[in-house]
Amino acid sequence: MAAMNRRLFTGYLALVAPLVFAAGDAQAAGGEKAEKKLSGGPTYVPIQTVLGTTKRADGRRGVLSVECGLDVPDDSLRERATMSIPRLRSAYMSTVQTYASGLPAGEPPNVDFIARALQQQTDAVLGRRGAKLLLGAVMVN
Repeated sequence: MAAMNRRLFTGYLALVAPLVFAAGDAQAAGGEKAEKKLSGGPTYVPIQTVLGTTKRADGRRGVLSVECGLDVPDDSLRERATMSIPRLRSAYMSTVQTYASGLPAGEPPNVDFIARALQQQTDAVLGRRGAKLLLGAVMVN
């Protein structure tokens, strides 16, 4: 019985090992790039998707997800925005979580309200205007 398990394990290892090494080679090749290309141009500052918990139409828990980024034409303000991403995300998370928790079950999110609220948070965190909030997909799952 032990010989049978050893044969199965050896066969499994023979199948999986090439995949592991191939993944490692692909990752190493990708790591050689000097700089990751950002979508949206040189003035775009990407922000990781912001999530909030809500109720779906069927009464189960749902997730409100908001994809966003910033367009910051001013170089000094863009540098400040890039350094302030953790503070911006925290402010955005607080705003989206509060909004999502009060969203009636089955109601679509009010994108205009979310955009205004997040733009106010952006201006408050950065200390001045000049960074424009850009919204991507806003959806409830």
